[in-house]
Amino acid sequence: MVYNMDNQYQLTNILKEKRKELSTLTQDDLGKLVGCTRQTIIALEQNKYNPSLYLALNLAKVLKSSVDEIFFLK
Repeated sequence: MVYNMDNQYQLTNILKEKRKELSTLTQDDLGKLVGCTRQTIIALEQNKYNPSLYLALNLAKVLKSSVDEIFFLK
């Protein structure tokens, strides 16, 4: 989490929605394409895990999006 003196922000994402736009892409498929496990994709989609910059960039590339289209502060 990133903290500001007045506000608290949480990293969130629309990874699941982006993945489902590519209807045949499973969590396992996505994990293999970006070099992580299905469990990591599940945790990301449930906002229980914050990705490294490297993983976020790989996810964006595979999903044909920019990082800030998938991940944002809430």
